[in-house]
Amino acid sequence: MGWSELVPFAGVVLVGAMSPGPDFAVVVRHSAVAGRRAGTAAALGIATGILVWSMVAAVGVASLLAASAVAFTVVKLAGAAYLLYLGSKALLAAYRGGAAPLPKGDGEPVVAAHAFRDGLLCNVLNPKCAVFFVALLPQFLPAKPTVGDTVLTAAVPVGLTALWFCAVAVVVGAMRRLLAAPRVRRALDALTGTLLVAVGVRLAAQARTLP
Repeated sequence: MGWSELVPFAGVVLVGAMSPGPDFAVVVRHSAVAGRRAGTAAALGIATGILVWSMVAAVGVASLLAASAVAFTVVKLAGAAYLLYLGSKALLAAYRGGAAPLPKGDGEPVVAAHAFRDGLLCNVLNPKCAVFFVALLPQFLPAKPTVGDTVLTAAVPVGLTALWFCAVAVVVGAMRRLLAAPRVRRALDALTGTLLVAVGVRLAAQARTLP
């Protein structure tokens, strides 16, 4: 893959990462509630999910998932259920008016592990990622890709995704004191919870679309 393919490939990946969605909501909420390190852990979880999807796409499994109605539906419903779970937790916190205590410290191992898990599962259980990579990779990979091409097509999405969401975690984490105010936190929980539930419902109702 030369620069003529790499630059537009990176551009498409970055635009996809920056598009508001469940990944963004997960990073924002963990950063606001538990701090920069927890948000960064969620970002790394998402990047790990991107690594999984890019490698799966490289070996052709993603195309099988996109083409199989049963496999697509199973992953779709699992992802929708997890998004609804995350959204309901945020909405419950909003209903309680921010009364739920914040996790102690900024990025304790348990908090960071939970944030990483949420980021990873939010991404891996989204079959739209499979469709995205199946549609994207053939446009930029040569007919007979080398090992270097395969590694590059995995490294670019992972690196750009990690950079973008880590930047989001740093910015939101820096605003944690403001966001920790009961009214602000309640509004944030309501907003992110509504977004996650809406995306979960939309994902569950989505028909399988082939690239």
